[in-house]
Amino acid sequence: YFSPFSLRVFKKSSTNNKLTLYLGNRDFVDHLDHVDPVEGVLLVDPQYLKERKVFVTLTCAFRYGREDLDVLVVSFRKVLYFRALQAYPPLPEETKPVSHLQEKLLKKLGPNAYPFSFTIPQNLPCSVTLQPGPEDTGKACGVDYELQAFCAKTVEEKVHSRNSVHLLIRKVQYAPEKDGPQPMVETSRSFLMSERALHLEASLDKGLYYHGEAISVNVHVSNYSTKTVKKLKISVRQYADICLFTTAQYKCSVAQVEAEDQVSPSSTLCKIYTLTPTLNANREKRGLALDGRLKHEDTNLASSTIMKEGSDKDTMGILVSYRVRVKAVVSRGGYVTVKIQLIILVVSVFSNMSMSQFVGGRNSLDFCQNNYKDSFAAPEGFKFKVFELLRYDTYCTHTL
Repeated sequence: YFSPFSLRVFKKSSTNNKLTLYLGNRDFVDHLDHVDPVEGVLLVDPQYLKERKVFVTLTCAFRYGREDLDVLVVSFRKVLYFRALQAYPPLPEETKPVSHLQEKLLKKLGPNAYPFSFTIPQNLPCSVTLQPGPEDTGKACGVDYELQAFCAKTVEEKVHSRNSVHLLIRKVQYAPEKDGPQPMVETSRSFLMSERALHLEASLDKGLYYHGEAISVNVHVSNYSTKTVKKLKISVRQYADICLFTTAQYKCSVAQVEAEDQVSPSSTLCKIYTLTPTLNANREKRGLALDGRLKHEDTNLASSTIMKEGSDKDTMGILVSYRVRVKAVVSRGGYVTVKIQLIILVVSVFSNMSMSQFVGGRNSLDFCQNNYKDSFAAPEGFKFKVFELLRYDTYCTHTL
């Protein structure tokens, strides 16, 4: 079976090159009923370790303040989840079945390679980053996930940078295959000295959109009042609820249209307006919620948060939602407003196919980068470069 895609493998080594982490993916999908497992392989040097062990930790944390403001006793960072396991020497109680990719990595890397696996709880939030300002330095605020592998006698021991590996990963949520009902909202407002009301109705062509997809807003105005509608303002707004010690909400317009369409008394208007919210048009807005950003990679506006039944908001960090607001501005300072809830998510590159369908069919892993720098002898068929994107099927032209 020849896959139409390439499966990347990520590699990162410690400063002293005695510990190397291999990971098949950095994006782990929340399917609502389960989350993709974090599966990787560690390559260790037993002679360097001596009596020490190798631990791997997975941390989900919410940073709510600038890193440069951290002091000895106060850190603007809240750990939402922490899990540690011992990768070397392996413990029988933590041994799990290896995946297809792990099996091939273990075969290629030799006897000093050890697998590890984490299961991300379903009640944890997806990765979200708050867009920093031009003058901000250090780590951005938001929810992030970090894998850390290190050598120590105990897991509580201080971690040294020379024999540890840190790698950021993301928990993401793809759009479901089935869309919901077509959203529609309407309202009427009566004005002073007017016997009848102004009726405003707005609807969307669907309730679920992908990032970068145009949003069509159908606006219908029936003006039975004595007022004149001067113009219409249509905008897509992002709402970010910060769930920490108290809940605070931040809103930001990510796309807007102002139409000079007038509706006189006893007349109607029916028109479709198109808006496309993108990050490129909002890069200067500080505090805008984005999907978790990995180093050297661009991202997009934050995806809508889909809350599971029974989820605790206090562990979600940042809740993101989107609404279309239609505002009819009438003469003498009045207005009528409606808001429509919509969902914006990332389109799944696999559609109906699972990740397992893209793994298999070839008997060898081919790492197509060069400049091998590790202190160990390179396994046959491998060409390494420290922390590069490594491709599973070199004959493919597409990369996930």
